[in-house]
Amino acid sequence: MFAKDLMQPSLIEQLFDKAPKHYEEEHHRLFRDFKAALNRGEIRAAEPDPSAKSGWRVNAWVKKGILLGFRMGAIADMSIDTAKQPFFDKSTYPVKSFALSDGVRIVPGGSSVRDGTYMGRGVICMPPMFVNVGAYVGEGTMIDSHALVGSCAQVGKNCHISAGAQIGGVLEPAGALPVIIEDDVLVGGNCGVYEGTVVKRRAVLGTGTILNRSIPVYDLVRETVYTATDAEPLIIPEEAIVVPGSRAVSHPAGAKWGLSLQAAVIVKYRDAKTDARVQLEDLLR
Repeated sequence: MFAKDLMQPSLIEQLFDKAPKHYEEEHHRLFRDFKAALNRGEIRAAEPDPSAKSGWRVNAWVKKGILLGFRMGAIADMSIDTAKQPFFDKSTYPVKSFALSDGVRIVPGGSSVRDGTYMGRGVICMPPMFVNVGAYVGEGTMIDSHALVGSCAQVGKNCHISAGAQIGGVLEPAGALPVIIEDDVLVGGNCGVYEGTVVKRRAVLGTGTILNRSIPVYDLVRETVYTATDAEPLIIPEEAIVVPGSRAVSHPAGAKWGLSLQAAVIVKYRDAKTDARVQLEDLLR
């Protein structure tokens, strides 16, 4: 039986919607079981759904369970040495525990992965980086220095989240789709992907590309423009090569001053030359 059936989502939602005066041991046990399932990747804040336009659906009950952990937890001393380097956080969300058998490579130097995340075998964490609660990181993905994988973000297999990249977290509202990075995606240095954007498989985001609900993406190859709507996220097509761009301001004052607004541009789709450049990164794994 799948873990979400064992978890009984209705119990999580009831506890979230009707908070008791005091949390009893049964409530803490329910949350511990929930968080353990998150750590194993058996439940996810979002999961593939071929029937959805984006290819994904949000599991609002899972996000409610994560929020429940913040409500239930008390501030606890998590310091290795309180005098020299104090850390105080919710008792329900310590750092995630790893064993050598997990096959996750965490290079020394200040990285942190919060409990309640899934980290697949072969994931590489370059210091310093941070993965927040509810995130899912697939096998063989590299998270480079100063990169962030935000709360509930879903990152596929064999991706490269390059140095300084920000994969935004979308924990609230519970019904909002988090940021999705599908398999084999390269996110270039200092990129920012926010507000429930879906980057489809094998896409490449050039250095400094910013994607969110307000930024249009101009596809020069297919001569179309991709934008988010009230009902759908911004979706970057499979194998698209996206770079930063700009668009002229149409307001008379903006035109007078020569102003432009941020945009993103699909300049081509992956080819053999692109694949050869991306494969060079395998030497780092």
